[in-house]
Amino acid sequence: MSNMKITLVRGLVNSNAKQRATVQTLGLRKIGQSVIREDTPANRGLANAVRHLVTVEEAD
Repeated sequence: MSNMKITLVRGLVNSNAKQRATVQTLGLRKIGQSVIREDTPANRGLANAVRHLVTVEEAD
């Protein structure tokens, strides 16, 4: 499977509790922090739920 790199690019100040929990589930804490996750439908769905807060790129 391929991997994807997810980077938090916006803060969580005005986000609701569900969005904060989603970002925490992805393993992100600070603006600019990146994580590498497998490109699965579950991880794609998490990233899609907070697409206005993160950027997603392909990673090797």
